[in-house]
Amino acid sequence: MTVRFSAVKSPASFKRAAAWALPYWTRGEAGRETPQDLFRVLYFGWLAAFTLKVLGSAWDVSWHFKWLRDDLAPPHLLNSAGTAIVVALTIIHGYTGYGVDKIALRLIQWGTGTFLVAVPLDLINHRVNGLDITSWSPSHILLYVGTFFMIAGVIRGWYLGARQGRERVVVLGAFFAFFLENMHFPEQHQEYGILSLGAWDNGATYAEPILLQFAADQMGRPIDRTMMAGFTLPVPDYLYPVYAVVGVLTVLVVARAMVGRFGAATLVAGSYVLFRTLIWPLLTFTGFPPSAVPFFMVVAGLLVDLAFLVRVPVVRAVLGAAGVTAIAYGALVAQNAIMGPVYGAITGQEGLSGAPPLATPSAVWAGLGLLVAWLAIEWMAGRRRQRPIEALPRPVIAPAAPLA
Repeated sequence: MTVRFSAVKSPASFKRAAAWALPYWTRGEAGRETPQDLFRVLYFGWLAAFTLKVLGSAWDVSWHFKWLRDDLAPPHLLNSAGTAIVVALTIIHGYTGYGVDKIALRLIQWGTGTFLVAVPLDLINHRVNGLDITSWSPSHILLYVGTFFMIAGVIRGWYLGARQGRERVVVLGAFFAFFLENMHFPEQHQEYGILSLGAWDNGATYAEPILLQFAADQMGRPIDRTMMAGFTLPVPDYLYPVYAVVGVLTVLVVARAMVGRFGAATLVAGSYVLFRTLIWPLLTFTGFPPSAVPFFMVVAGLLVDLAFLVRVPVVRAVLGAAGVTAIAYGALVAQNAIMGPVYGAITGQEGLSGAPPLATPSAVWAGLGLLVAWLAIEWMAGRRRQRPIEALPRPVIAPAAPLA
């Protein structure tokens, strides 16, 4: 008997679910034989947890550009619901050993632990320093790092243990979309900030007066444009494009390499951009500040997919580095026919919905950074291909256990 989430509605259903799950609650080492039904339940649980966390985090950025911070704000509570599921799943994996190998388990445990440590540190930071104006603060970065390792462990566990087929590919792509969201999350400060600063220049404000006054008092300034610039864009202009190219778009390269199908990078990037596009009206129509949406990522994903058609690794890396850098800066438009529509997409985004400052001179460093990251990925993928398949630890998927 298979217990589905939709069936768990009544006390009797809960009893059946408990009767199904209880026999699996036994101590075991990571990598033990995992029943197929249990494996899917665990990883669909991860999908539910990450969905709650993403919904909460997306609301959180907009909330903090409007209201003074509150520990019990609705976005925090929504994110905390997802975190509670994460903790439960981490305990289940760690105690039973089901659904993960040792490396995946360690990544999940260290990631979850880092995140849980970062939460009280962030609360202390706000108590000591008042308003935390930037999403790039040390305590926030620690939250991203914890989530980074957490999702990396989940991706590894699913990649090694899921059966071949469409579901394996789709869920793997979904996990990479969550991974991309976490990697790009701090850059939303600039995406919200550039439009909030533009609103100020046009004689309007999105933030409530209490938030503006609190920020001004913390900076020791009156509420003027200098204060608004420090509140909305507190980091150097080069950070957004360089981070987007070296950090965020490296995720697309890894996603394309692991999924192994043309279009994987485009779909992962497109899924994230679609999510940001859908929540944009939901937030703005309810009175929250708008943000610039990173539409350029869709074209970036397409260029990554095109780059993987080139069979020579070094040429593939150079093509990818040049192409993705052009997406962020539009600096290489004349050098490649593909760059024409890319430049048009960036120009259209700047004209229609706005984009954070690009700091064009840093394009060289962004391109070199992605090139190094891409070559490192190629090197690691080459080493993995040289290892015998039987040397790869992977959880074994067994037939579903019958319900007594």
